[in-house]
Amino acid sequence: MSATPRRRALFIAGAGTEIGKTYATAALTRRLREQGRHVLTLKPLASGVPPIDDPAFAESDTAILLAAQGLSVATETVEACSPWRFSAPLAPDQAAAREGRKLHLDELVTWCERQLPPHRQPHPDMTVLIEGVGGLMSPITADATGLDWLKQLGLPALLVSGSYLGAISHALTAIETLKAHGVPLAGVVVSESTDAPTPPEVVSEAIARRVEVTVGIVPRGGAFPGGLADALLQGPLG
Repeated sequence: MSATPRRRALFIAGAGTEIGKTYATAALTRRLREQGRHVLTLKPLASGVPPIDDPAFAESDTAILLAAQGLSVATETVEACSPWRFSAPLAPDQAAAREGRKLHLDELVTWCERQLPPHRQPHPDMTVLIEGVGGLMSPITADATGLDWLKQLGLPALLVSGSYLGAISHALTAIETLKAHGVPLAGVVVSESTDAPTPPEVVSEAIARRVEVTVGIVPRGGAFPGGLADALLQGPLG
């Protein structure tokens, strides 16, 4: 009996903006490393990023993901994780325009593809996590959304939801959108929202009743669930 194939790459998509996507991605990175896996975690597009020499950079998404990988903040590590960084806390296309720059989907996709196995060395078996930006349908260029980026890469998606009021509807809408566009859903994680009126378990259970994938919870300040981490890496190679 052949072994179940292990996924080599996942795209972490958000059901919305500012819902804890980076926190969940960092927690998954730490969990996989604890399991002895080689992990490369990337956030190619990042907005609202201060200069590297600014003390506030330590709170940026890029710095959080580097720390989860056990990497220090340096020009080389930052560029390797987030090559497209913008200072304005706006959608990437708007943030780029403020700096007189332009984003091109084909360049972004090509860069991401070069980070995926088997191109990555010296660990061709490395698991690569690519975190998107904003919500699934957030604009990333003048013509493309995060969904377009995900479809071009052809990777399975881990959907991150919050637990705020309305999160169930937002998550299910994102799931239906992924299904309509033929994007495989690898799993769903509910990142606990601050001051939510209901516990994350309520949101998780409501979503789980309507999907056929594993749904887990990342509590505020907590770890990524091991069962969900294992489930995410099982299935067609991405």
